[in-house]
Amino acid sequence: MEELQCKHRQELKEFQSRITQKRKSASKKTRKGVNDECEALERQLKDKHDCELSKLRGEPDLATNSPLPNLTFDEPDPEISLENSMSSISLSRALMKPTEQTKKPNRQKARLARRAAEKEAAATQAAEEAEELPNRRDQEHEAIRGAYILRDLKEKEIRPDGHCLYAAMADQLIDAKIDLAPNIEIGDISYNNQYAEAGYKVIRQVAASYISRHPDDFEPFLEQPLEDYITSIRDTAEWGGHLELMALAQAYRVNINVLQGDGKVEKIECSKETSAEPLWLAYYRHSFGLGEHYNSLRRAN
Repeated sequence: MEELQCKHRQELKEFQSRITQKRKSASKKTRKGVNDECEALERQLKDKHDCELSKLRGEPDLATNSPLPNLTFDEPDPEISLENSMSSISLSRALMKPTEQTKKPNRQKARLARRAAEKEAAATQAAEEAEELPNRRDQEHEAIRGAYILRDLKEKEIRPDGHCLYAAMADQLIDAKIDLAPNIEIGDISYNNQYAEAGYKVIRQVAASYISRHPDDFEPFLEQPLEDYITSIRDTAEWGGHLELMALAQAYRVNINVLQGDGKVEKIECSKETSAEPLWLAYYRHSFGLGEHYNSLRRAN
């Protein structure tokens, strides 16, 4: 035992001397790799000594009795490449900590996955909340239907397009036996007997002409030049609204009742006295895919 320990001390002394020499001769590029290599060799020497002592004591041989590695300590080559140094470092680290080489998680992918999960959860919650909300289309239909039945009216469906207000007005005037030619002079408009086929075109001309003849009554409410607004009424399928109904009420000398989606009635009255029965329109905000829509309401009997 004493002889073996003496041998170990001698080997360790020689090893320390060689390690010191090797570290001194290392350059800046190779220093890290040399240090790692020396630490690895020191572990190998210690394992060898432990194995020899265990064998001498009669304990199980747990490691292979490998000889001390032959260390050569020649002068370092000044032209050693950085690539070789990095390879040496990688190899030494692999020998030292083989179980610690685990792949690091990708933080960006984790963030993206977390955001996607949050969006999906938000969409699911929104869908659940939407199912619990009342159906505005059904509510609007129910309110209008109850209101016009109460007033002894029935609904005439008008095609849902940009002409619906004008087509509904034409239907009301024809049903009330009011000539589509207006009761007041508003300009040069050509009329014929084909009102029922394209009545909305005549109504558009009447509305456009009346507004052009009474600019002071309408221009303050416009967000575009008056001429552009009149052109859109006369020559396009632009939707009509409150201003157009005001013009038509004056041009035809009629009162117009507009039944709203909440069951209330908006009254647009002619400034002159009239003996004609009020015209009735139904106004929808939520029931049609294109948006706002007007239907015609006739007397049920």
